[in-house]
Amino acid sequence: MKRLFDIVISMAALVLLAPLIGALMVWIVIDSPGPALFRQIRIGRKGAPFAIYKLRSMISDAEARGGYSTQACDPRITRAGAFVRRTSLDELPQLFNVLRGDMSLVGPRPDTPMQKSNYAPEDWRRRHNVRPGVTGLAQARLRSSATSEQRLALDLDYAANASLRRDIAILFETLRMLFSRETV
Repeated sequence: MKRLFDIVISMAALVLLAPLIGALMVWIVIDSPGPALFRQIRIGRKGAPFAIYKLRSMISDAEARGGYSTQACDPRITRAGAFVRRTSLDELPQLFNVLRGDMSLVGPRPDTPMQKSNYAPEDWRRRHNVRPGVTGLAQARLRSSATSEQRLALDLDYAANASLRRDIAILFETLRMLFSRETV
């Protein structure tokens, strides 16, 4: 049932948001040279790698110029990128990942392969028993202010207690957080 929900909602969202996604892609390309989409390998359910898609928010060679983590005033972030990050619109292309089955609408945010060293082996395994999500419990509750310990606790809670009903509640919490303009 969860997979059917993911497919129906992501398809409807892509149809409704296609003009916005297209306009943002044009702005990104005009704002700085390079492709509008950013592709990166992430870890999915059962540890399977997949390519995640996002609207590019940094200069095209950002990974070569800096580390994995970004700061609020990172000079690699473009003007268009600052906007899509602040509004979380950079995540919209992940709806394609949901359609492909790499991700779910709700689940722990997908890690990069190098983040595995940040976890105890059992926590890594438990966290990846479910598909990663476009949003998750940590994003709905704490947005980007969560510490790594808080994020892990919420991700493990979600993985142990995932349900369609809970997903719907988390989606509404996420929307409330986004539209309340809280910048935590």
